[in-house]
Amino acid sequence: MSDNRIEDRWAISELMTGWIHRDKEQWDELAGLFHEDATLRILWFCGSAHDFIDAARRMGHGPLRSKHFIGAPTIRFAGDGAFVETNAILLAELAGAGIGATIHNRFLDRVSRRDGIWRIEHRDSVYDMGGFTYPFGVAGAPDIDAESLSGRHPREYAALAYLLETAGHPVIGTYPTRFSKQEAAILEAGNAWLAQANVAQC
Repeated sequence: MSDNRIEDRWAISELMTGWIHRDKEQWDELAGLFHEDATLRILWFCGSAHDFIDAARRMGHGPLRSKHFIGAPTIRFAGDGAFVETNAILLAELAGAGIGATIHNRFLDRVSRRDGIWRIEHRDSVYDMGGFTYPFGVAGAPDIDAESLSGRHPREYAALAYLLETAGHPVIGTYPTRFSKQEAAILEAGNAWLAQANVAQC
């Protein structure tokens, strides 16, 4: 095992910024970010990375358009494992509807090196804050039942959930928000996984 964490950090940073392949619909390159058995849980999908890529490909033909801005990751290593936290900003809009959303989230990733290659093993998304935007002017936006929307989804991602559901992608259940019990559980599980990875190297 190499002790050169500079190279490891570079490789993992490339995985995080590689999410651009999602926006550019480069599906083979996106698949290369994940191990074969990788899983992820985001607002509209929970399951294997393979199935996510198929679902994202189908979503690409719909009215919802999105773009991600990815920050520099914070990485904690243990042997051939790393727990990674990365800030991101998601811009989304419904084509032709005159409404969009800006969402600030964090990706929490378990990343592992297998056969000398770092890839994502599991990804969670925590939603910090967000709201509606109107790229074509407020007058072009549909009426929004704010009371009903806030009753169904936390404010941190309610705007994105509205866009997803309007585009035909149901948002079922409740997802992690900043300082929530769900976020705490993800962090606790990540710490336990990282500790186990460290034991495996002893």
